[in-house]
Amino acid sequence: RQVSDLLSARFFRVYFSDDVIGLQVGGAVKNVLAIAAGLIDGLDLGDNCRAGVMSRGLVEMIRFGAAMGAKPQTLAGLSGLGDLILTATSSTSRNYRFGKKIAHGQTLDQAQKEEPHVIEGIKTARIISALAASHGIDLGIINAVDGILHGDLPPERAIEYLLMRPRVDEFDSHLFDEKTYKNSA
Repeated sequence: RQVSDLLSARFFRVYFSDDVIGLQVGGAVKNVLAIAAGLIDGLDLGDNCRAGVMSRGLVEMIRFGAAMGAKPQTLAGLSGLGDLILTATSSTSRNYRFGKKIAHGQTLDQAQKEEPHVIEGIKTARIISALAASHGIDLGIINAVDGILHGDLPPERAIEYLLMRPRVDEFDSHLFDEKTYKNSA
């Protein structure tokens, strides 16, 4: 709280959080979801599709985070949803731009060579997919991005895979149960 107070100014606001895991999960998962948003825009699937993937991606972020010990409200805040909105919609986002390049037919290597900065979402997609699988966590969007990036799944098949998945309730009811995240801390 002292650091937050010290860094805050009239033109810059700093919030305090004690949820280190939530901050880490939000910062990692949003990069993978930004690649997904770039893929969607690169394939000209429209704003509604991008909004749907971002919304469902947020549910995946919260589901994964909760399993790792994060507080769901952290991921519904600035370091989850807030960062996701920026990273998945901005042309200055390298992960978003990278997704568009992949959708336009560039290979992983070609798209990486054109970007002078690290595309965090590439390795993160693989790590999160593997970690989620080892914990039995269902992350359809993140798994689809991982499959596209690592050559297992063409973008068109990924769309089919996501649309043909069994329909479920919009939210995992326990994710926002106060007892769940208080006990996981």
